[in-house]
Amino acid sequence: MAKTSGLGDALYISGTDLSGDFTAVGNVGGGPATLDTTGINKSAHERIGGVRDGRLEATSWFNPTGAHPVLAALPTSDVQAMYCRGTALGSPAASIVAKQANYDGTRGNDGSFTFAVNLQANQFGLEWGRLLTAGQRTDTAATNGTGVDFGVGSFPLFNGQALFGAQAYLQVFSFTGTDITVKVQDSADNTSFADVPGLAFTTVTTGPGVQRIATASNQTVREYLRVATTTSGGFTSCTFAVAAVRNDVSTVF
Repeated sequence: MAKTSGLGDALYISGTDLSGDFTAVGNVGGGPATLDTTGINKSAHERIGGVRDGRLEATSWFNPTGAHPVLAALPTSDVQAMYCRGTALGSPAASIVAKQANYDGTRGNDGSFTFAVNLQANQFGLEWGRLLTAGQRTDTAATNGTGVDFGVGSFPLFNGQALFGAQAYLQVFSFTGTDITVKVQDSADNTSFADVPGLAFTTVTTGPGVQRIATASNQTVREYLRVATTTSGGFTSCTFAVAAVRNDVSTVF
């Protein structure tokens, strides 16, 4: 696959598309802490993996009707962010449940006014997955989305099935109606899909909003994933984005 630039990216925080207000993303990182276990009889470091962590750092412009009211709140509760490396169906996406540690403004002598935002992961670290929507998707009725091929993986799988579960992230930007249920389905052949146990988000009745859900750690997840929406009371419109992470190795949070 050809190398690409970072053009055409998106950043969603707390059910708000802030892509147009952010000028740079400085750090999208994660992974386990490294614990130094070097013995006195060794001439090189020995390390083992510790707890998972993650961070997302970005710089925004001051927009009193855009990013500012979302970021200036500095909530003590969790926020959820989704960085999309492109907004095509299946594009890589990094999602994080985090604490917003700061919102530090800098007024440059050239007249610029920017803010540094640092999101520190809480509980789950930073998770790289793939978009199951082409950036933002708007449904006006119950809809079956298009499948995304997550591949057979580089680790031992059974007929294209991962045996270690999955996680999914939802960003709802707007909603009008009574209710909508957003769920992830899987398929072995991109034709016959079925609900994945544990990957149905809580019914949405208002927006904006965010959710993270996960299957059991030993849940079988097949090669193709898609987003389907259903409703019991009806809705007029729902604009949302979904990213999914399929675990090809045993994963514990």
